[in-house]
Amino acid sequence: MKKPVFLAMLIIGWLAGCSHLPGENNSSTEQLLRLPYVSSIDQLKRDYFVYLPRGYETQPDKKWPIILFLHGNGERGNGLDELDYVISHGPLYEAWIQKKDLPFIIISPQLHMFTMGKVPYIANRTRAKIPLRLAEGVPAYEPFFATPQLMEAGEDIKDMSAVAPLLPMGWEQVEQDLLSIITNVQKKYRTDSSRLYLTGLSYGGFGTWFMASKHPELFAAVVPVVGWGHPDLMAPIAKANLPVWVFAGGRDTAVQKKFFYAGINKLEELGDSEILFTVHEDMGHDAWKRIYASKDIYDWLLAHQKK
Repeated sequence: MKKPVFLAMLIIGWLAGCSHLPGENNSSTEQLLRLPYVSSIDQLKRDYFVYLPRGYETQPDKKWPIILFLHGNGERGNGLDELDYVISHGPLYEAWIQKKDLPFIIISPQLHMFTMGKVPYIANRTRAKIPLRLAEGVPAYEPFFATPQLMEAGEDIKDMSAVAPLLPMGWEQVEQDLLSIITNVQKKYRTDSSRLYLTGLSYGGFGTWFMASKHPELFAAVVPVVGWGHPDLMAPIAKANLPVWVFAGGRDTAVQKKFFYAGINKLEELGDSEILFTVHEDMGHDAWKRIYASKDIYDWLLAHQKK
């Protein structure tokens, strides 16, 4: 056998015996799992999503940060055949549908319908609107809401004493379910308990403020998106010196920016040392699309760890 042919056969045999080529990405692929639980609200079985990031299976010694994501009002459901609606927005949409390499375990439960089933944008929704993960590539982002109104400075509301601290039938109703879900994920998967983060949009933004106020010791940082926090909720958050990055849409007619300032000022007055407030003046209520599509909030979250 001639020497060049022999060397070529050796190389082919070596390549065939290797499971991965040098420089090839050996990370395991991301996974989207459905985990069952029984709700304390009605004793009925429900599911919630758990996203495992790329590399989870192939890095057995790594402990991963967690994001608990609370969706908006339009994604409520029975936690079973309606659970897919929660993929529509937020970190889970970015990681699973847009295939962004977010290095978090993402927990995404579904809020019960309660009395909201007749709200038009819930009653008239169809499964055709649920985004699908493509075998190749990613779908185009939906266009932003129309914002024909002018951008205006407006006025903030300083006295919130006559304003209810929470929206009706929100995430505060399932507080114990959320705590149980967090505990279960922390037991079942390799998680870093010092890097548990909380974020939510709209109704979920209000839920983020509520859970941060009730359990500030759990979280390393929180990001309420297009949901304001009432001044009455701020004392426990400030006492824990919990980092908070708040987002509002300047043209948001559903959750207006004028309601954000009183709570944020109260939080600052009480001594919280890290408060960021970003208003996307050109955006409406769906400013969340830009916010969660950006790398910024994920980098900011990862920069925080409980001591």
